[in-house]
Amino acid sequence: MKELQLSVQGMTCAACVNRVERALKKVEGVAQASVNLTTERASVQYDPAVVGVAQLKRAVREAGYGVLEVERERDRAELERQAREREVTALRRSLGFSATLALPLLLLAMLPMLWGSAEMVLHSLASASVWNWVMLALATPVQFGPGRRFYRHGWAALRSRAPDMNSLVMIGTSAAYFYSLAVTVFPGLFPAHSRHVYFEASAVVITLILLGKYLEALAKGRTSEAMKRLLSLQAKTARVLKGQEELELPLDEVLPGDLIAMRPGEKVPVDGVVVAGSSYVDESMITGEPLPVAKSAGDRVIGGTLNGHGAFTFRATAVGEDTVLAQIIRLVQEAQGSKPAIQGLADRVVAVFTPIVLGIAALTAVVWLVFGGTEALSLALVNTVAVLIIACPCAMGLATPTSVVVGTGKAAEMGVLFRKGEAVQTLGEARVVALDKTGTLTQGKPMLTDLQVLPGFEETEVLRLMASLEQNSEHPLARAIVAAAQERGLELLETVSLEALPGLGVRGQVGIYRVEVGSSRLMAELGIEIPSLPAEEQLAEEGKTPLYAGVNGQLAALLAVADPLKEGSVEAVRALHRQGLQVAMITGDNRHTAQALARQLGIDTVLAEVLPQGKAEAVRQLQGQGRKVVFVGDGINDAPALAQADLGIAMGKGTDVALETAEVVLISGDLRGIPNAVALSRATLRNIQLGLFWAFAYNILLIPVAAGVLYPFTGWLLSPVLAGAAMGLSSVFVLSNALRLKGFQAPLPLV
Repeated sequence: MKELQLSVQGMTCAACVNRVERALKKVEGVAQASVNLTTERASVQYDPAVVGVAQLKRAVREAGYGVLEVERERDRAELERQAREREVTALRRSLGFSATLALPLLLLAMLPMLWGSAEMVLHSLASASVWNWVMLALATPVQFGPGRRFYRHGWAALRSRAPDMNSLVMIGTSAAYFYSLAVTVFPGLFPAHSRHVYFEASAVVITLILLGKYLEALAKGRTSEAMKRLLSLQAKTARVLKGQEELELPLDEVLPGDLIAMRPGEKVPVDGVVVAGSSYVDESMITGEPLPVAKSAGDRVIGGTLNGHGAFTFRATAVGEDTVLAQIIRLVQEAQGSKPAIQGLADRVVAVFTPIVLGIAALTAVVWLVFGGTEALSLALVNTVAVLIIACPCAMGLATPTSVVVGTGKAAEMGVLFRKGEAVQTLGEARVVALDKTGTLTQGKPMLTDLQVLPGFEETEVLRLMASLEQNSEHPLARAIVAAAQERGLELLETVSLEALPGLGVRGQVGIYRVEVGSSRLMAELGIEIPSLPAEEQLAEEGKTPLYAGVNGQLAALLAVADPLKEGSVEAVRALHRQGLQVAMITGDNRHTAQALARQLGIDTVLAEVLPQGKAEAVRQLQGQGRKVVFVGDGINDAPALAQADLGIAMGKGTDVALETAEVVLISGDLRGIPNAVALSRATLRNIQLGLFWAFAYNILLIPVAAGVLYPFTGWLLSPVLAGAAMGLSSVFVLSNALRLKGFQAPLPLV
């Protein structure tokens, strides 16, 4: 199967989304199709052996919508931005034109009702029939000029038996316009009390809906600001070294292996490895960490980051779509285009909503014609039009995708990448966070943390002897001892007669010394007596691995090696507890070490001595309690557990960002990103729920009012003009509600 992104043009409401999805799903070879109203993209999974891209585009066009032609995928965002700008410009022109004509229409219709003298003035200037012709002249250009868009899309929707918002507006404004046209041209056909015209209703409703669409388009543009910022991080050119010459080339022409020169203050154009020079690079736009990172020969640099005051040369390792920034942008786009489960409710309602509204409108017309008395025809028309205008499914279609787009964009700014929109909902609903220990809670690199030398021995010399003995070993504990000696600048000696004793330690001859390093069991086997040392119990309680060193048959030192906690691990666990989450740790370490670490961190549940292949089973065990479980790991060794969990979070660092097994990636690898992501997910979910509540409540409350149910008790009727204003405001409210997420403050800022 392949996945394709199509930029769909002309969608206006949730019914349009359903229509495009149905059109794509009907095509043979399509497994799945998901359409996002906010990003105006269709994501299609299809079998290329059965169906081609051209057929998929044709299906969208036959459904009545346009498809933006994109030659290169990296140009898509820019082309979409240009298309949105053209749409905003077209809406602004249409709105200006219709408002210019609708305002005098509104004054002509409303002033006589509000101010009796105005009616006398108008009648003194011309008869009622003349003013009807004037209003016809003002209303017609609006109805078939700016209003043409509703006819174009609305008729196509009716023809395909999938009526949408455009259909409702088309039917409602047409009813008001053509009734008024008939009254103006053939007044004798109507009773005297029914010769009222509603030109202002059709023209003002079209104007108000265009205003709502214009404000909606502006707000939708703001929802993708995070994506614009990501795209703006990309450099346009690179200074490539060719022999002794520096050539400034477009990024398209940079190849892996090229040497690139960096000057102070420039953006790093592509990913690479420093070969000469040094500097500090600001990686906050990628990782979320504010402090610049020192870079020298051998260090990786990421495209889009900002060089400080130094100069260096680096060799390109990834260009184009393979760079970390390109992967981040792709992940954010995929997340923004997918749907959380909560959207399913809105989709199911919208699928039947418009036909139900048409039925309610027809029923409204019949009831008022039967029980409306002498004003039956006028009342039936006004109330039917009000029902059709107010019952727009726009707000329902926008509530979820706008919140997901803004929320995932905000998350990307915080160094948290949601690969799927569904992950936002899952993380917000999770109740257990299970953490891998090595490389997640800890740094993943054992270090020599303690060295207590016994009387008669000198610390530096003992460390030199141990490191010399261990220098050729690949064991993590051995590497920790060697690293500690190298940090002190100690010169290592040659070792002879080296013997590794599995599970016990190692021994050998270093110069004139016989040296042993290992467990207490090794010392016991060698007959080296271990006195009771006060520090020994404390080391065990702290979860450190105690080791012993013997020199020429005597105990020389007690040392401890441990994998230190990552900075922020304690803060992160405390924050998760404050959020009401249970925290578990899954590790292959022995139970004693794991329990000691859990006490240090305040972790609730410990699953220790778990083999790599057993981590998925450990996650299942936690899921057995009936709660949603999030598993956090390094994304490689923990792949089965990441896949088994309800949600997998991978600790990324630089090029680890595109881990395929996790739905969420913490780019910086800082655990404090987890409570931040949980808080943002919950805020996004609350935002979606509020938006959907408003969208549903608005329709449930106002459709009956528009139909006139309050008239027998209060004498209130809802004017089509007010119905149009309320419809536009509902969409603007939902969008404004989503945009509040842009002000989200992370509970634990990365430092």
